[in-house]
Amino acid sequence: MAETVSILFVGDIVGNPGLTITETFLPSLIKKYQADFVIANGENSHEGHGINEAIIKNLLSLGVHVVTGGDHSFDKWKVFNYMREHDHILRPLNYPKGNAGLGFGVYNIPGTSHKIGVLNLQGRTFMKAIDDPFSSADWALSKISEETNLIFVDMHAEATAEKVSMAWHIDGKASVLVGTHTHIPTGDARIFPQGLGYLTDAGMTGSYNSSLGMDKKVAIKRFMTGVHQKYQPANGDNHVCGAFAKINTETGKCVHIESVIYPEFNSSTE
Repeated sequence: MAETVSILFVGDIVGNPGLTITETFLPSLIKKYQADFVIANGENSHEGHGINEAIIKNLLSLGVHVVTGGDHSFDKWKVFNYMREHDHILRPLNYPKGNAGLGFGVYNIPGTSHKIGVLNLQGRTFMKAIDDPFSSADWALSKISEETNLIFVDMHAEATAEKVSMAWHIDGKASVLVGTHTHIPTGDARIFPQGLGYLTDAGMTGSYNSSLGMDKKVAIKRFMTGVHQKYQPANGDNHVCGAFAKINTETGKCVHIESVIYPEFNSSTE
């Protein structure tokens, strides 16, 4: 049987509830899935918006190898210098040049002779007007493929159509694309014709006693009044959500992908 590497991805970590449940369960999930490499999206980990150096170091201590980001990557300016100096914290590649941080990197997979490229992109539909993620992906994938054919993409986007279009665009050029940002896990894990593992959204890691991780009463008030209200991270009914994938090390194709939800949601009162 061909050799594979196992990748565990943790969806958007939201505030202290998300960090706490990550601390509680991530080590056991790494063991359960026998994960060779761990990636976590941390752009909402500091008070629900942004990230800081202490959180990044904590995630690394738990077994995370790379922390990805999104539209809140730049919310906490004190992390900028750290982003400039380290390659294990990524932000979307397609922000204009001059911003702090890196959009992709190539990393050694511990315990193996293999390397994996991790690419962070951000969509533009219903989001900030930044550079084209599709041409950015083309450029980055050409660079990464010079070093490895094992490539994981975190596509941080609002529109499902933009995520699946990116998947079709890079099928055969990358191993896995997992969507983030909407904070709701989707049930469409599948493998595309040329070997790209795909999941529209990994969901969030945090409180589901909430509106996307934030206080539900505040969210309802915002919708009812049309007036801005300050969000605060919610707590209770906390879950780790993400994705697990296996990649053939010879071909770079995904051979297995599934959604990860722990603990599982309660779908019955019987």
